[in-house]
Amino acid sequence: MSGAPFLDDARKAALEPWLAAQAGARRVSVTDEGRLSGGAISLNLAVTLEIDGGPLTGRHACVLRTGSASGVSASLDKAEEAAVLKLAFATGATVPEPLFVGADPALLGAPFYIMTRARGVAAGFRVVKTAEPQRELARELGRQLGRIHRVRPGAPGLEFLPLPAPSPALQCVADYRRWMGRFAETDPVLALGLRWLTVNAPEPGELVLCHRDYRTGNYMVEDGRLTAIIDWEFAGWSDPMEDLAWFCAACWRFGRYDREAGGIADRADLYAGYEETAERRVDERAVAYWETAAYLRWATVALQQGMRHSSGTEPSLELALTGRMLPEIELDLLRHLDSIAADWTGVGKP
Repeated sequence: MSGAPFLDDARKAALEPWLAAQAGARRVSVTDEGRLSGGAISLNLAVTLEIDGGPLTGRHACVLRTGSASGVSASLDKAEEAAVLKLAFATGATVPEPLFVGADPALLGAPFYIMTRARGVAAGFRVVKTAEPQRELARELGRQLGRIHRVRPGAPGLEFLPLPAPSPALQCVADYRRWMGRFAETDPVLALGLRWLTVNAPEPGELVLCHRDYRTGNYMVEDGRLTAIIDWEFAGWSDPMEDLAWFCAACWRFGRYDREAGGIADRADLYAGYEETAERRVDERAVAYWETAAYLRWATVALQQGMRHSSGTEPSLELALTGRMLPEIELDLLRHLDSIAADWTGVGKP
């Protein structure tokens, strides 16, 4: 935890009576324990709530999650993110429970929500540091994803999530082109990747609720056990294989390239857990397509994060370093396309 206190006297004076009304309590006091690590797109603040009166009377370790000074395209606002998290919690997924949602930006300067605080660590470079593969953790992450993917369009409370058109794949290509701006045409590797995705786009299939940032670094582990799946700001309707591909992309293995499932185990472990709960089989060809998309999407995020810094909107060493990762991401993309070339006959091979 680091940085100056976010909840100054003025913010606390606004927040505490609002929380008391939301909780049906006589009084709520909030202690700001500092910013949590991570959260380049969102601000995560450790807080303790002392609730006096009402059904939640007691002391609660929580996280207050709100937007940063600027964001990236496709991220949900915090009221929307909380709605997705609420539904995921209702399905029985291992996620923090959202307790309070502040949709009015006037309260703290931006929409926010407060959720229970899970125990454990999320930092990818720490999670992957084990002598042996974490096969059961990978299987459990697969099971969790399978449960999440049983949520379909029409689920109550998620009406704000748009449906991809004309298909999840082609919607992604259009989005990447728009978000990349001039780089979509002037950067030869990005142009190649976008062309490959267009030519090889699969036909539209079933749509499910996807986390869309399901990876090592976005779940918490304590003593080798999953305690929470976090960071739902990119959730949306998509092809279920997109989440599996994102989890397995080389950029999220944190140096453990021998363990293709998020740096913790083999793909087979993740896939086996997924098939236990998802009511579908893993389509490895579709995963290969969406892994290509993963590198293009991560390249887009790197570009946007770098521009947040270089534009002066939000000067940050972390954002600047993310922007400088583009060549590494492009190399991962080219290696991936080379590894699957024998199985694809479409245009766009390196």
